[in-house]
Amino acid sequence: MGGISIWQLLIIALIVILLFGTKKLRSLGGDLGGAVKGFKNAMSPEEENKSIEDKEKDQTAATSQQAAEKQPESKDKQA
Repeated sequence: MGGISIWQLLIIALIVILLFGTKKLRSLGGDLGGAVKGFKNAMSPEEENKSIEDKEKDQTAATSQQAAEKQPESKDKQA
């Protein structure tokens, strides 16, 4: 019975959160996710990379379009 119990893991997680704070952990998670995504893109064949880049551009365009649509609504509410 030399394993780590759930309570020990929770205590360790609490200490880590207290030491580093949630903002730093969130940014660390984002950086780690970006690194994994970059690694996957580098490992996939060229044809798949192009299709992945096209999907990312489409998502970026859709996100910016949604943001542009939301801006006039917020201005109307303020007036």
